[in-house]
Amino acid sequence: MPAYLTFALVAPLASFGEIAVGERRSTWDRPGRSAVLGLIGACLGVDRADDDGQAALADGYGLALACVAGGELMADYHTAQVPPRRRGRRFPTRAAELAAPDLSTVLSRRDYRSGAWHLAALWERPGARWPLTAIQESMERPRFTPYLGRKSCPLGLPLGPEISTADDPIAALIARHTEGREIGFRPRALTEAKHLRVVIDADEISESDARRRRVEFRRDQPRSRSRWQFDLREEALLEVPLP
Repeated sequence: MPAYLTFALVAPLASFGEIAVGERRSTWDRPGRSAVLGLIGACLGVDRADDDGQAALADGYGLALACVAGGELMADYHTAQVPPRRRGRRFPTRAAELAAPDLSTVLSRRDYRSGAWHLAALWERPGARWPLTAIQESMERPRFTPYLGRKSCPLGLPLGPEISTADDPIAALIARHTEGREIGFRPRALTEAKHLRVVIDADEISESDARRRRVEFRRDQPRSRSRWQFDLREEALLEVPLP
């Protein structure tokens, strides 16, 4: 049976950013592929400007998520002083912006998820640069601080990486959900659920699978971290009965 690395993504506050337009920064109810790979890259110490390392993460691993709880939506409002935009005018630093004589104040909204609880299963694809054992070790001793979305969103529980074998990633997630080390911290309402919502790349699951509910398009497949570019990806949402 294939091997899977499972780990917990639990935080009192999390932010899984959607495409940002204007002054509002919205959030999905579950992590994107790019967010989870970014967290793994932080643990490994892969710099955002390391295009080869980031490409190895994007291409070398499969990922599935068990969305145990999306969390309650919470909005946070920020004010900031900025100079008005003018053609041809750019500022090299934030200090240079604040030194401009014609500052104005803008209001922005940032959305968070309170009480986010997700589980992840990672597996190697052909040519993967880092074995799962190396990723497990990096999660136990991360090079950079992992967080769930923004730097203001520290983890509420350790990642708790575990390697196990299973028939498929869904079976690995069910085993982690029912037997994982974080069970003792899980709210009772989450323990009593009869189904588990799982998301996975659409091409990893048959269209005839009775657990498949729908397919969504997400722009979260990393193309270039340094240029902040992401490609569209088809993600299947499954409703999986629990034993």
